[in-house]
Amino acid sequence: MSDESVRRHIMDAGDSLPGRPPARMVELSETEALRLLAGATWGRVIFTHHALPAVRPVNHVLHDGHIVIRTHSGAAILRPAGTGEVVAYESDLMDESDRTGWSVTVTGTATLVSDPGDVAFYESLLRPWTDDAMEHVIRISTEIVTGYRLTREP
Repeated sequence: MSDESVRRHIMDAGDSLPGRPPARMVELSETEALRLLAGATWGRVIFTHHALPAVRPVNHVLHDGHIVIRTHSGAAILRPAGTGEVVAYESDLMDESDRTGWSVTVTGTATLVSDPGDVAFYESLLRPWTDDAMEHVIRISTEIVTGYRLTREP
């Protein structure tokens, strides 16, 4: 792509769709944000790795007010979860053709689940999307929940 076509693409992205009003951003209640998050199957966990921001896509389940993910041995997220650090989690669903959708961000403490019964329970709820062995379960509290919807509704 030439610089000019990139510039036009960026400029066009902000234009409203022909015959439709521009989308507007509406803040979601915590209840609605968690409902959307519970219906989503994947997102991104954001944490610090070697003093820098790191982002990893993962599948999740929302259970008892916690985001639960599974990961493999050697995963970078194990260190912050092992020390109970604060992480963020973000999930969204966007319709690029209509330019509407939603985004939810959660900030909370990540902890490793060590109780064998709890691990087995979460393993039954959450199947990995890859063929990697996912031996570890991480639970993220939902201490701060924010969400926004892009909508064309009045």
